[in-house]
Formats: sequence, C-alpha cells, structure tokens
Amino acid sequence: MKVADYIAEYLAERQVPAVFELVGGMITFLIDSIHREGHTRLISMHHEQGAAFAAEGAARISGIPGVAMATSGPGATNLLTGIGSCYFDSTPAVFITGQVNRSEQKGSSAVRQLGFQETDIVRMVQPIVKRAWAIDDPEQIPAILEEAFRTATSGRPGPVLIDIPMDVQRAQIDHLAKRAPKPAEPEVLASMTEEDALRIRSALLKAQKPLILAGGGIRAASVADIFRNLVEIAHIPVVHSLMAVDALPSGHVLNAGLIGSYGNRWSNLAISESDLLLVLGSRLDVRQTGADTDSFKSGRQIFHVDCDEAEMNNRVKGCHAVVSHLGPGIAKLIEVLTPVTSQLLKHSEAWLSAITGLRAQWPDSEELTDIEGINPNRFMHLLSRANHDAAAYVVDVGQHQMWAAQSLEIQDQQRFLTSGGMGSMGFGLPAAIGTAISRPGEPVVMIAGDGSFQCNIQELQTVVHHALPLRMVVLNNQCLGMVRQFQQSYFEGRYQSTVSGYSAPDFAAVAASYGVPSKTIADSMEVEDAVSWLSRCTGGPLLLQVMISPLANAYPKLAFGKGMASMEPLVLSSEMEST
Repeated sequence: MKVADYIAEYLAERQVPAVFELVGGMITFLIDSIHREGHTRLISMHHEQGAAFAAEGAARISGIPGVAMATSGPGATNLLTGIGSCYFDSTPAVFITGQVNRSEQKGSSAVRQLGFQETDIVRMVQPIVKRAWAIDDPEQIPAILEEAFRTATSGRPGPVLIDIPMDVQRAQIDHLAKRAPKPAEPEVLASMTEEDALRIRSALLKAQKPLILAGGGIRAASVADIFRNLVEIAHIPVVHSLMAVDALPSGHVLNAGLIGSYGNRWSNLAISESDLLLVLGSRLDVRQTGADTDSFKSGRQIFHVDCDEAEMNNRVKGCHAVVSHLGPGIAKLIEVLTPVTSQLLKHSEAWLSAITGLRAQWPDSEELTDIEGINPNRFMHLLSRANHDAAAYVVDVGQHQMWAAQSLEIQDQQRFLTSGGMGSMGFGLPAAIGTAISRPGEPVVMIAGDGSFQCNIQELQTVVHHALPLRMVVLNNQCLGMVRQFQQSYFEGRYQSTVSGYSAPDFAAVAASYGVPSKTIADSMEVEDAVSWLSRCTGGPLLLQVMISPLANAYPKLAFGKGMASMEPLVLSSEMEST
C-alpha cells in the first residue's frame, strides 16, 4: 500500500481526532490520504505556527498526542515555535513535515540548497524535540510511526518530528508491513522508594507550616485526580505554578494560590513563612522562585519529586531529590500518609487559618486601586463566574496572562492552558481552536491581549469556518503592557515600541469583518452585562473587547534579587531582571 495511505490509517487507528495543517506541495499526498481515509479530521489553519499551537492545545486537553503537518522549507520552520512550546511544557505531540524528493536533496554537497524549499528541518529541530527522524526508506515508516507516538508519551512527555520526502509518501510498501506491530514493552515508571516516602511523612508530621507546590507535571503526567486524593488525605495547603493553575479548583479550601514572579501576594508570603515544601512536578524555574534562590531555600526543607533527574538541585540547591514519576510517587505518598491523616488534619488548622488571614489582608482585586476604568483582576472574577459551563480557559502571553492566573475562579473540571516555558505571544487563539476541536460542542474561553492577539489573528477565519463555540476576550490596553511595565521600571518611562511605534486596531470591528458578533466595553459598570452576553455563546464564536488603562501594571511582582516576601510596588527590585 502507499505510504501516505498507511500513515492515514495509522492515525485513525491511534484515534487521533484531528490533524492541524496548512497545505503545501510536499504534504499533498498525506492530505489526500487522510481525507480519503475519512476518520481523522483535517483542520486547515492559516499559518503553520497556528497549526503547531492548535496541536498543543488539543494534546493538553485530551492527553492524546497532538498532530500537526507542514510542507518543507518555510512550512516546517514556521512550526518551530510551537514545537519548542510543546518541549518546554512537556506536551506530547507528533509533527510531520514533508520534504523534497530524495533525488532533489543536496546530501553532502557544499551547495546551500538543491530542491526548491529544501530545508534540513531535522537538524534545526534537534534541541527542542525528544527525537526527530529523516526518512530515507519507505519501509521505515511503520516502525518509526510506532516509536514516535511511544516516545512522545513516555517518560517526560514532549514533541517528536518525522520528516518524509514526497517520493517516500507516494512509494509502495510491502503489505506485510501493515500487520499490527508487536506490542511495546510496558514502560517501567521510576517510583518513590518506601524510604523516601517515610522520610517525607516524618518531615510533614514535624513541620508547622508545610506547603505542597504543584507544578505543570501534575497535568503532563495525567495525575490530577490522584493528586487531589493526596491533598485531601494530607490536609496540606497547595500553592501552584503558572502551569498548574487548574491542579485544584479555585474554591478548594486547601488552594493557597499562585506563586512566583506575578503570584498572588498571600501565596508568596505563605512560601516565605513555610518551613517545608513538597514540590510535585515543578522545575523551580526563576519565574517561580525569583532570582534569590538562597532565600527561597533558606529556613525550609524542600522535597523535590520529579521524573526528570536533570531538574533536581539545578537552580535551588540542597533539595531532597526524589526521582519518581508522579503517578507511582503520589500513590506511595497516599499509602504512607493515610494512617496519619487525622494527625495531619489537626496539625494544619492553625497554618490554614494564617494563610486565610494573609489572603484577606492582600486580596488580588485590590492590587490595582489607582487606575481608571476596568480593573482587570475584578474583571477576571466576574468573567469566570459567568462561565461555569466552559471546558477551559486558554490564555495567551502578557499581562492579561498574569491577571487571569491570579484571579480566574477555576471550577472543578475546568482546565487552564497557557504557554509557560516558551511564553509565546500568539499561543491563545490557535491553542483554543485545538482545545475546542478536541472537546466538541463545549464552550472554550480564550483570553488574549491586544499585542498577543495580533500575532495569530488570521486564525479567526479558522474559528468562523468551523463555527467553534469560542468566547474570545481581548484585553486591549493599546500597548505591549508587560514590556511597557519593564520600561517603566528600568528605562525611565521611555516606551519605544510598546507605546510609541505600536498600535492596535479595533478588535470588535476586525471580528465583525470575519462575521463574528462582537462588543466593546470600557467602563466597569458594563462588565456584568458584557460577560453575561459572552456566556450565551454556545453555537458559534463571540468576541468581547475590554478596554484597559495603558498604565495598568501586573502586580504584585517579585522584587528581583530579593526574597519571596518582597514584592513590587511596595518593594523595588535591587537589580536588572528580565520581563
């Protein structure tokens, strides 16, 4: 059978719901075969970066590896940002690129290019994939497809790439290759030892102010349910990173909020007062700990549980490293903590009360009291109260991302998806498309800023074409606010390229030109009616443009070079930072 037909049937057998693509010459055989096979949807995007982000959104909401395809040359290179996003945020994805015919490849020749759009994408992508393959023999396809999906999902999940020349796609392979491959050996998951589990139990029983720090690994390892069981048994307050906003519902009594550079003030204060941290699936990167890692570690024991040994004692030194996949690790903790759950409950009452007091003292909605117009944190609370039926919030990158993470009220089964490690503007709209395709019929709320929305605004046509129930919110402060805030701190208010030299359109008018019903608000008195209007979106998209003051900053913000208790605007940074 033809290689392209084999790939189409394989994707159907793997129950991949959709392939996100932008058609090009070197993938036309694949497109045709998937179309004729008929089980896997082809979602034609309007930029390959959008296809990559859509595949990432689909994978993160479904747990099934996302699949995106692109043609050779610019098509393949346009995937790179989305591939990197999958790699840094541990998202399983399979990227398939078309390549020029084998006879048109330059091989070891010194020429820069032989075939039109010939580009060595495999060498380019090596640093940001778990593995990449350049196919030169049609008979490789069955084994490599199997290995690609296994690699993407095993260990710490991540992306892979398969580059397939056009003549290979149309080649015939032996029908015997179609036989089901031998089942792979089951993955052996590193598990927490009994000794480590008992050491953690002993430390928890002695601690006066313990915290669990939940990271993105909770979702990457698909262990949210068992994690919640652990939390109920241990009765330990939980703070979370940006990638774990949905690890616990916002209203859960043990949810102690977002930590880090733009974390909730009470959450960062809780970290600074804690005497023990149990870190589950977090990298402890600079956005979580701040630059002063000595201060972050000082005065507390840290037990760091992760499947990736390279992340242990990397930035924050002196942690008790426990190399374990989260599934078996959490199961082991539940086993050893269940007999002492009543002791832990009694132990935690005073500490929980103290955190509740910090939260009452420093509410997120009062961080910005001196701006005119709509308060973005208060807006997020009202938005989420009107969208209990939404499957997910898909949030782009910028100040709006921080306000959303600080203040959205996430319900029990809702997801929060954003770009963490890559932090790429333009993530929101295409990732929301992938999310909506994977959760058909369920509304999805997308939140973007005016700058980030413009990065992939062309995907509005994809939304309209598929009549997706996206509730789109664009917070328009008419500037690139995150960098403008940085310039305010370090460049004496010279706002080149963020205010001066930058502009944004009327997004309601743009949406209307695509046929999307839209509305604009600029006054806080309009918010409740507007979010109620938005929540009525069930059969197709709506867009709400929310005008925000250009002077609105994302606060609190860790004072760079200082400890977790030192936050702007009350304390200023001691040295230059990044945004």
